[in-house]
Amino acid sequence: MENSRIVQVSGQEISAKENRLKAVWRQFRKNKGAMIGLCVTILIILTAIFADVIWDYDTQVIAMNIPEKFTGPCLAHPFGTDEYGRDMLARVGYGARYSLVIGSVAVLIGTLIGLPIGASAGYIGGRYDVVVMRVLDAFGVIPSILLSITLVAALGTSLFNLSLALAVGSIPIIARVTRAAVMTVRFNEYIESTQALGGSSAYIIFKHILPNCFSSILVQCTLRLGSSIISASSLSYIGLGVALPTPEWGALLSSAKDHILKAPYLCMFPGLAIMVTVMAINLVGDGLRDALDPKMKR
Repeated sequence: MENSRIVQVSGQEISAKENRLKAVWRQFRKNKGAMIGLCVTILIILTAIFADVIWDYDTQVIAMNIPEKFTGPCLAHPFGTDEYGRDMLARVGYGARYSLVIGSVAVLIGTLIGLPIGASAGYIGGRYDVVVMRVLDAFGVIPSILLSITLVAALGTSLFNLSLALAVGSIPIIARVTRAAVMTVRFNEYIESTQALGGSSAYIIFKHILPNCFSSILVQCTLRLGSSIISASSLSYIGLGVALPTPEWGALLSSAKDHILKAPYLCMFPGLAIMVTVMAINLVGDGLRDALDPKMKR
């Protein structure tokens, strides 16, 4: 009898979660901008995943074809070719993989570090909270791009080092958002009940508090992804990110700046790729914020 009750309660919890997800998706679909951003983001992600299937890296992306250098956009080369005759469509399409991976890893590392810091500061409070916030304030004084430049210069240029440098700039932001979200629910009755039953701080934070703060953290992580892609491209542009011939968008812009008058399309297409990707991700983030905010429901 007791087991049947447990199964029934579990079934009700699963049903409630499914209804919640359906309600969020229904609200998200009402936002046309968010749906357009989602479609574009999915298209870019699929391009990054299947880049090896669409283009051959050795022959189409990095192989030189000098007789066709500086060919303008045409049917054979919709984005034209660069100074070495390499197809820009293949290089820009393949570059989506590097830009998305760098941005995603940076946000993931920043979240894995900033989440427990912000959650513990918001839940424990007191002197611990004061100390943590002053440390975060000290990091916040330094511009994130300057901090990333310093770390990349010290660690060396590689995909992981670039992602790690960008993640350091995300940690204070993720931690602050998490702390604010935790403080809104830490004094709720169900938290006090769990404390009275002897639940540990870690159990309460990860089992009861963070699931109720998930929406705020998810939206912030989505918005940070777009910022990380821009920062990664900026570092590659000044020579501190991904080095050529790797077709990362910032590196493509850096290579094209010397030919901007002769072949302006070399700058235009990587720049459009960055702009469209970041705009699409931000539209998805705005849509998630509206869908997950109860005040926005009608």
